[in-house]
Amino acid sequence: MVSRTGKKRDKDSFSPPEPRVFRYELPGGWEVLAGKTDEDNDLLSLKTARPNDWWFHVRGMPGSHVVLRARDGEQPDSQVKKQAAAIAAYHSKARNGGIVPVSCTQACNVTKPRGAKPGTVHIKKEVVYKVRPSSGEE
Repeated sequence: MVSRTGKKRDKDSFSPPEPRVFRYELPGGWEVLAGKTDEDNDLLSLKTARPNDWWFHVRGMPGSHVVLRARDGEQPDSQVKKQAAAIAAYHSKARNGGIVPVSCTQACNVTKPRGAKPGTVHIKKEVVYKVRPSSGEE
């Protein structure tokens, strides 16, 4: 395969670009990633997130896609999910709001509609958490 620069490229070595994200570590060692731009949100939600990771986004407003990384054989408890939801609220237009609704689902339930602009997704099987925005560092 030949790239645009005319150099040969091994098609097996191609990997999608890494999204630019904010990284957080929650108590218990849980890792949370939040996209910085619409394009980063697409990469994070559709390429980086594994099917059993947990996905969060504030409801009804623009904001970052947030992924709580799953662990083999271990599920996060509701407190960890609420902390990840608070991070999603923090990285949204609702940052200065009071209590904010945040959608949560597993990443396997997140899809992109054909032809949709960057950052636009559809989700299934959502649970809504009502949380105060927090960077997770308070």
